[in-house]
Amino acid sequence: MALAAAGKLERWRRLEEEARELRRASADWSFINSQPPRVRAALKLYVETGDLYVASRLAGVSVEEFNELRKRARIPNVC
Repeated sequence: MALAAAGKLERWRRLEEEARELRRASADWSFINSQPPRVRAALKLYVETGDLYVASRLAGVSVEEFNELRKRARIPNVC
């Protein structure tokens, strides 16, 4: 049972890393770096974590507004 759980955890970690790499590679870093500090930090956080809610709170905007910023920054929403 513990081996199965460890295997699932490792698979989840690999999938998370693949999603992070996809977000990093696809992002428009020129757009991200041209944003005000809070928005820039929030977009970078989203690239690393994929957490739309926390990133929107950091940026000080609604989830919907942040999602529009995410799209403008060409960061894919990878689940």
